[in-house]
Amino acid sequence: MPPETSESMNVSKPLEGKVALVTGASRGIGLAVAKSLSTMGAKVGLNGRDEKKLAIAAEELTEAGGSVAAVSADLSHSTDIAPLVRKVQESLGPIEILVNNAGIGYFGPVHEASEENWNMTLDTNLKAVFLVSKAVIPGMIRLQTGHIINIASLAGKSAFAGGAIYCASKWGLLGLTQCMAEDLRPHGIRVSAVCPGSVNTEFSPHAGKDPRKMLQPEDVARVVETIVTQEPQSFISEVSLRPTQKP
Repeated sequence: MPPETSESMNVSKPLEGKVALVTGASRGIGLAVAKSLSTMGAKVGLNGRDEKKLAIAAEELTEAGGSVAAVSADLSHSTDIAPLVRKVQESLGPIEILVNNAGIGYFGPVHEASEENWNMTLDTNLKAVFLVSKAVIPGMIRLQTGHIINIASLAGKSAFAGGAIYCASKWGLLGLTQCMAEDLRPHGIRVSAVCPGSVNTEFSPHAGKDPRKMLQPEDVARVVETIVTQEPQSFISEVSLRPTQKP
């Protein structure tokens, strides 16, 4: 076999030298995305609330040869966000890829929900995306390049009983994503939304659904791979992802 050239190495590691921050990265979709970006050569900042799960995720990526910085932070607390971004950048360098994945689900009749349910869901699923992005964007503007990928949901497009608060957070996230994309296009920063249907994770109840027919976290990660390896003259603004069969 011919020796591997630098060009072929770049093809196998298309994100070599780039820094990514993935929120909600200790499990599920976030962990799958973090693994994928690391395999593609990126240095990855991992964020999560559970320090033990985050440490396990970081060890897994490190043992696979990745360069990782794990920072525990609760993104529903706005005071946690600036230190998170600062620590990742001090450890790994300027952030060029941000995957806003952290999220929670509240499901129940709207008239039975509390103000606390509303605040916790919107603060985590929507406000945190605004604040983390706002903390990262100035560095991307200096670089005149960057990807911001917001993990939304088909719940941001479809109503269902018991989904009022969660749907509100995801509908708002899609609106935020589209407007951010317009604001940041002049700076070479591409902003995208990924809208998966039911994914086989611990995130939300899936009573009566066949997990074998559901989307897997790796399916979402593959979409993220596609987004961050686009040619520079275009960007994928939104992807709706559904399972082949209804679970």
